[in-house]
Amino acid sequence: MEPWYRVARTALLPPIGLWFNWRLEGLEAIPPEGPLIVAGNHLSYLDPLAHGLFVDRAGRRPRFLAKRELFQNLFVRTVLLGAGQIPVDRGSGARAPLMDAARALEAGEVVVLYPEGTSTTTDPQFSPGRGRNGAIRLSLMTGVPILPVATWGGQYVWRRGERIRPTFGRPILMTAGAPYDPSARSRSAEDRPSVPQLTAGLMRELSGLVDELRTRYPRRWTPG
Repeated sequence: MEPWYRVARTALLPPIGLWFNWRLEGLEAIPPEGPLIVAGNHLSYLDPLAHGLFVDRAGRRPRFLAKRELFQNLFVRTVLLGAGQIPVDRGSGARAPLMDAARALEAGEVVVLYPEGTSTTTDPQFSPGRGRNGAIRLSLMTGVPILPVATWGGQYVWRRGERIRPTFGRPILMTAGAPYDPSARSRSAEDRPSVPQLTAGLMRELSGLVDELRTRYPRRWTPG
């Protein structure tokens, strides 16, 4: 385990683990070893910490595909690269991040990504938006299935353009769905017409999980 990952884990996960009321369901869906792709919905800036905590509580180390903008600050770049995180130029179509992620999967790691690519949404229900194809392509390249893991509650804590509201004890719900295996639905990574359809299917899985969490979120903690 990289030293910078140990530092980040020690500095970040215990405080957020104690501050919020985490309700984590489906940790057993993350195998104790071997490669896995985790795809999450993206509501807020809290999401990477939430999914990192989820994977960590399952006894694994997460390796994120993170937007390159996060790497512009020297200190943050040093920590992220030192912890083995993978920079992505959103919208560029570059293959390098997928190749880096594929190598991490070949090494038996858990790779976490957000198919939406951004937490920005105008949807008042905070339902997942349209997904990009990277998660599906990565799965088809490597034969590793995708585990959809949804979260709810972070949008009330830390969203772009809004002030941070870190209320002590706020529930943050997370749940894992059934593994989504594109290789069982498509012949190969070159089966390009199916890739957008497979991505849409993955987003439907995530949307269903989000709908379930939304209905179960404590009403007294829901603004308005």
